[in-house]
Amino acid sequence: MIVNEEMWGKIPLLHIVEKELEDKQVPVVIFAHGFTSAKEHNLHYAYNMARKGIRVLLPDAHLHGVRHENLDEVQLGLRFWETVLTSIEEIGFLREELIARKLVTTENIGLGGTSMGGITTLGCLTVYDWVDAAAVMMGAPGFVQLAKAQMAQFENRGFKLPITAEERASLLDTLSTFDLTKHPKALQNRPLFFWHGKQDTVVPYEPTFNFYEAVKKAYADAPERFEFMSDDTAGHAVSRVGMLRAADWFARHLKG
Repeated sequence: MIVNEEMWGKIPLLHIVEKELEDKQVPVVIFAHGFTSAKEHNLHYAYNMARKGIRVLLPDAHLHGVRHENLDEVQLGLRFWETVLTSIEEIGFLREELIARKLVTTENIGLGGTSMGGITTLGCLTVYDWVDAAAVMMGAPGFVQLAKAQMAQFENRGFKLPITAEERASLLDTLSTFDLTKHPKALQNRPLFFWHGKQDTVVPYEPTFNFYEAVKKAYADAPERFEFMSDDTAGHAVSRVGMLRAADWFARHLKG
């Protein structure tokens, strides 16, 4: 197995694949990390997926990893949605690069991520019809609902948001475009796996599970393509079982 540190356009990433598959067209997963994290923090996901014959790209998100701008957590939090929206755009670029480099055709491309990376993945599912399978750990499909909750939390902590009422409305309007709860038909019955801890206080469990419950009837003819794995005791940290299930999910739905 090889782990290469590469720069695709302006995006630093880790490129992981079995040595004998390095120049072959095999299924690909682009896997996005969480808030304040970095690409290398998800190497255990990449290792388990690569062992199954999948090529994995782990990009550093805008303002994260080697792209940091020495922001503290509050400053970074105020730019959370800037980071998510930039990542959605950059994942589109990475897909085009994969095709241009002849590492994949237009098929067998999966997306996944933890926390902010899971949120990014759900936004991509809303606007990109080329995603063939996805795995979301601790993500939230309701962008508008989450953004409103984040704003309220900041204000309750005594911070004044550095945006006008008009800018707030504009942000929420933009986020609604990527909000899967507002566009559930965008899923098009594509394979989607969720993992979430019921004790999560960072990205609450209930809204995501409620979305799953509301949408699963659309998968009545193929229930094996839509799965939600709950952990009764976990907080905002994915269990080993959840991580391995995500790797299995991609192997099953991208490789057949």
